[in-house]
Amino acid sequence: MLSSLQDLIVSLTYPPTLSVWLLVCGGLFLLLHRRKLALAIMFFAIAWSGVWSIPQASDWLRGHLESRYPVVAEATLPEADAIVVLGGGHYGWLDRPGIGPEQLQSSRVAAGARAWQARRAPRIILSGGGTRAEDSEARTMAYAIGKLGVPASAVVLEERSRDTRDNARYTAALLGPDGTRRVLLVTSSLHMPRASLVFRQAGIDVVPVPVPETMPRATWRERWFPSRGALWRSGRAWKEYAGLLAVYAQEWI
Repeated sequence: MLSSLQDLIVSLTYPPTLSVWLLVCGGLFLLLHRRKLALAIMFFAIAWSGVWSIPQASDWLRGHLESRYPVVAEATLPEADAIVVLGGGHYGWLDRPGIGPEQLQSSRVAAGARAWQARRAPRIILSGGGTRAEDSEARTMAYAIGKLGVPASAVVLEERSRDTRDNARYTAALLGPDGTRRVLLVTSSLHMPRASLVFRQAGIDVVPVPVPETMPRATWRERWFPSRGALWRSGRAWKEYAGLLAVYAQEWI
């Protein structure tokens, strides 16, 4: 029951999904002859998705989360016991010949590789599950980070996780009850506020290594013309806000 409720809340963070539900509610109020209320709800439903499809609005929404953890150079990071790279990145660069980690500023595995090459930690934990072990994202990340020069001997796979709380729980188990627990946590700037909080709740000392996602927008069209990409990015931001609220709520209960 709780899992189904969580799934419903997550689905509503994507603006068009919430808009559809509001339009349905508006239709019901029309049937009940509450015309003014129905029109107000319908107007809000359309405006909700319209606003968050504008790149400038999407960037503003995401910026409130991303600005909490500015990107830092890997060479300035403290030494830690492990580097933990969370799944969810993009791997479209895998077929590009001669690619190096310094060329992939928006890649999580590249940020992990750079931190390892800077000798910030001796091992890298790649955390990401899948429907089957052989299809886990951790294995995709292992292949990717190998192409960036990190040997398999330095890599540990965590292949059971399905969400951020799993990432933290299973990483804590890999670190061991008596082992040291300071990690360099690599994930996107957008995800870092929630991820770092969840890992700390699991008893892990976190040093954030945020990876940027937002690209500069030079033209008026890039900033203000509505797009499906901006709508998707807005949905990801709302999902993070909802996730943060859920984490804080669990602390209060």
